[in-house]
Amino acid sequence: MTIRLYDTSARQIRDFTPLRPGCVSIYLCGATVQAAPHIGHIRSGLNFDIMRRWFAHRGYDVTFVRNVTDIDDKIIQKSAEQGRPWWAIGYENEVAFNAAYDALGCLRPTYEPRATGHIPEMIEMMRGLIERGHAYAADGNVYFDVRSFPEYLQLSNQELDNLRQPSGEGETGKRDSRDFAMWKAAKEGEPSWETPWGRGRPGWHLECSAMAHKYLGSAFDVHGGGVDLVFPHHENEIAQAKAYGDDFARYWSHNAWVTMSGEKMSKSLGNSVLVSEMVKRWRPIVLRYYLGTPHYRSMIEYSEEALREAESSFARIEGFVQRVVEKAGTVEPAAEVPLAFAEAMDDDLGVPQALAIVHTTVRQGNSALTADDKDAAVARLAEVRAMLGVLGLDPLDERWTGGGEDLHGVVDSLVRLVLEQRQGARARKDYATADAIRDQLQQSGLTIEDTPSGPRWSLT
Repeated sequence: MTIRLYDTSARQIRDFTPLRPGCVSIYLCGATVQAAPHIGHIRSGLNFDIMRRWFAHRGYDVTFVRNVTDIDDKIIQKSAEQGRPWWAIGYENEVAFNAAYDALGCLRPTYEPRATGHIPEMIEMMRGLIERGHAYAADGNVYFDVRSFPEYLQLSNQELDNLRQPSGEGETGKRDSRDFAMWKAAKEGEPSWETPWGRGRPGWHLECSAMAHKYLGSAFDVHGGGVDLVFPHHENEIAQAKAYGDDFARYWSHNAWVTMSGEKMSKSLGNSVLVSEMVKRWRPIVLRYYLGTPHYRSMIEYSEEALREAESSFARIEGFVQRVVEKAGTVEPAAEVPLAFAEAMDDDLGVPQALAIVHTTVRQGNSALTADDKDAAVARLAEVRAMLGVLGLDPLDERWTGGGEDLHGVVDSLVRLVLEQRQGARARKDYATADAIRDQLQQSGLTIEDTPSGPRWSLT
């Protein structure tokens, strides 16, 4: 079956046809590193991690580029407020973003370029646009002439006459207020680089057009990012790249927000939930389940209750996995996922529908365990592991176990020793001691389940 994706530019779901057979190229607008990431930031990384994994599962060789915007107005403002170098703030938060991506199981990108490492490419693009009559220099700034590009605003479906272009301080010399800055003239005390038009620094939109061209060429398959980037960022990227002569992206894919009280999660609103704090309260794999399993184009309204529901839902999957492993030992993932799962994923990455297949398979596996049908239970677990692997949620993957089989064995031996003491207390009818042992284990982060074959423990 052909993979189908919703294309923002076409406003419909389209069959995916790669530029090069067997290969997929993806450019994702990554972090602007003025502060540490909240879960709204990381949702985009998770959604496109799942897209990448699905393309790879379908046999494509995936090149995945996720940039780092390490210079912009907000980073410079933070530098002035904190009295620290702009590059120190950027690097500190870039490390925090990568730690968050790693914590939630995102695969590392093929390339992760920083904007400040690509000034020569930006200068080359500006020179070409000026020569073609699409850009002009004024007061040390370089602007894109939006009226020179008839396709402008097709992505966001706006009318040029009604456009209000965001502008920053110091953007003087514009021929038209709707023109946007590709390069900003140097200001006292701010970082700057030398160009033929004077010292200055790059505009946000120019950075991505230049980096996408360098790493993916004049044309590539998918450009992704949050829905809030459609305008002005992605609209302006398209104008620069296509006016320069690139075909640029063939499909535009945008993920929805994480909201709180109906508003986009944003530092400016003071409602951020930092990943570094969330992973102290919730297991990272549960956070991935919570953020990654709704459809990427649907909003997620953050709440503690919703996270608890996600935790309970994932615990049912983990419980099945653990019971089969206890009964049959290690079970490798199946080579292929069930057909219904594949059909759901092929249809615009329908993760909610695909997840329903996972839970159906888990119920079938639990029924097989109840019937003492070991072979059927093992077969279902192999399917479940294959499906969870595509979603980055396989609890037996060493990404989540840390490859720590020896450590798990040590913990298992210690817990079983304590459970034997509890069983002894129960046999003596000393239920107060047995309950105290159970409560202490629960306070340590373990759940104890009494079964006909003896007590079973799992991480809370």
